[in-house]
Amino acid sequence: MRRDSIFYKLFQQSPTLLFELLPTPPTNASAYRFDSVAVKEPKFEIDGVFLPPDTDNAGIIYFCEVQFQKDERLYERLFGEAFLYFYRNRERYSNWQAVVIYPTRSIEQSDTHPYQALLNCDQVHRVYLNELGEIRQLPLGIALMVLTILEEEQAPEEARYLLGRAQQEVTEPEASRAIIDTIATIMVYKFTNLSRREVEAMLGLQLEETRVYREAKEEGRQEGRQEGRQEGRQEGQQQEAVNLVLRLLSRRFGNLSDDLRKHISNLPLSVLEDLSEALLDFSSLDDLSAWLEGD
Repeated sequence: MRRDSIFYKLFQQSPTLLFELLPTPPTNASAYRFDSVAVKEPKFEIDGVFLPPDTDNAGIIYFCEVQFQKDERLYERLFGEAFLYFYRNRERYSNWQAVVIYPTRSIEQSDTHPYQALLNCDQVHRVYLNELGEIRQLPLGIALMVLTILEEEQAPEEARYLLGRAQQEVTEPEASRAIIDTIATIMVYKFTNLSRREVEAMLGLQLEETRVYREAKEEGRQEGRQEGRQEGRQEGQQQEAVNLVLRLLSRRFGNLSDDLRKHISNLPLSVLEDLSEALLDFSSLDDLSAWLEGD
């Protein structure tokens, strides 16, 4: 599942959502905007950044990292990039904070010793989604985050519950639709083995009515085209290898039986490549048969 994009979409829709995770949110949380920033010399981009409003008073910048796969150099990268950006823009910000969102503690970097002082200070916040509490007791935006980590057995029921909450609690049509799209996105990517109709039945939605289905369908077409091109290349390479091996064998040993030709035609590409080298040492078809049996 593309969890990064789901979380960043949530943050774009509601930047104040991040501050619901923190014990002491800024007083002007509603004025923040979620963005990405670039750092020159060297050039790199930080995707998850919450920028304070542009006013005469320097504000706090929040660096956010959503980490669903173990990265043993996460803190090196996070603090290195954050400190460099803060250094380059020191006049714009009064302070910095960092928020790292994990599904569970087990995903966190193993060796945190070099960063213990930072990790234990009040400027760095580690959020473990599985420890936030019962999903139905959480604010709606936080509940959507937790939905991404639920097991497949539990996710459908909770997704339907959150859909009902969104329809009841969110009165603005556009905001309600954005939440429904997000829930559908999570479920479509969580249940990649299900058909559209099966996901529709699970959620009680018509996915054609949501942006996620259109995006997923286009994504599927693109992946299909890429896979088709890749499969076409592989099939072409496979056939070329079959033709080469059969031609070399025919030159050395004369006509080959139909069964032998069929056997060779069904060999994987990697085996055909090995055979094209091994056959140079064969003195008879018996050597070929022995090689094929030993493969």
